[in-house]
Amino acid sequence: MSQLFTPITLGPVTFANRVFIAPMCQYSVERRDGVPTDWHLVHLGGLAAGGAALVITEATAVSPEGRISPQDTGIWNPAQQRAWERITSYIHARGAKAGIQLQHAGRKASTFAPWGFEGRHGTVPAAEGGWRPLGPSAIAFPGYDTPAELDLAGIGKIVADFGAAAQRAVDAGFDVLELHAAHGYLLHQFLSPVSNLRDDEYGGSLENRARLLMRVLDAVTEVAAERAAVFVRFSATDWVDGGWNEADTATVARWAHQAGADFFDVSTGGNIPASIPVGAGYQVRFAQYVRSLAEVPAGAVGVITSGAQAEQIVASGQADAVLIAREALRDPHAPLRWARELGVDDAALWQPQYVRAR
Repeated sequence: MSQLFTPITLGPVTFANRVFIAPMCQYSVERRDGVPTDWHLVHLGGLAAGGAALVITEATAVSPEGRISPQDTGIWNPAQQRAWERITSYIHARGAKAGIQLQHAGRKASTFAPWGFEGRHGTVPAAEGGWRPLGPSAIAFPGYDTPAELDLAGIGKIVADFGAAAQRAVDAGFDVLELHAAHGYLLHQFLSPVSNLRDDEYGGSLENRARLLMRVLDAVTEVAAERAAVFVRFSATDWVDGGWNEADTATVARWAHQAGADFFDVSTGGNIPASIPVGAGYQVRFAQYVRSLAEVPAGAVGVITSGAQAEQIVASGQADAVLIAREALRDPHAPLRWARELGVDDAALWQPQYVRAR
């Protein structure tokens, strides 16, 4: 009996199995208006046809200034909501659940997309459609412009933007709302003492540095209620001495779970350049640590490339689910392949149009 292909219930949502598609930035909104396009429909819809129980969108900005790049998707206006409704409907028709990653990039906003700009990197100038990034402190990510330090009114706007985006997301049909508190973006920036040097109620102690995340979580869980599950994605460590670490992550995950978060998607890094020992399953131990110490449901990510590997992670109790990204780009039907490799009765996972290939 495969544990990987058994259902799991998180909050009000039951997932058919424990293979989830992780968020993957596409940088493909050529009109720069945040409205998802046919690319997003085909990309996410194709992944939904591959047997995964959940497909999560790319990091989707809660405000124009929250975008990583001008080519990112958003969910701050009705046009974006309508476009997402088309995509969630298609994902549901394929038998999968639809998740959205709600995002504010903070000091890593307004950057060049990784292709199409002749190798240019860093902050997009205002003359080319960029904007001044925001952050907890006026400390730049290396190679980027120095952000404007958020004042209390600005922090209040961030909370309100997340709440409004969550409302649009559930109205658009999303089953999962994931808060992006990882990879060096705004919520992670507030959490980490490397990027947060504030001396007010949002800086200093761990409780203070977690205050923005907890306020955002309160706003989002109030909207989600019984309509959607709430996930939080953490980077469990900055991979530098004196930075955010797995013990901090477990503590805040416990607080977040008590406040209504249903699941924790545990990654690492991104807040500051660091030497990271990348290899097969290199981040799984952090999911296991957070899951065990905080006693919360958690998902593992990072170079998970085979059914046997994924099965071992779940069956051994290291994580409750696995989230795959690049493996799904290489093979959008990886969950179908894994089910076959594990001897699972996979008939229900196949789209009827593809059954002849089974």
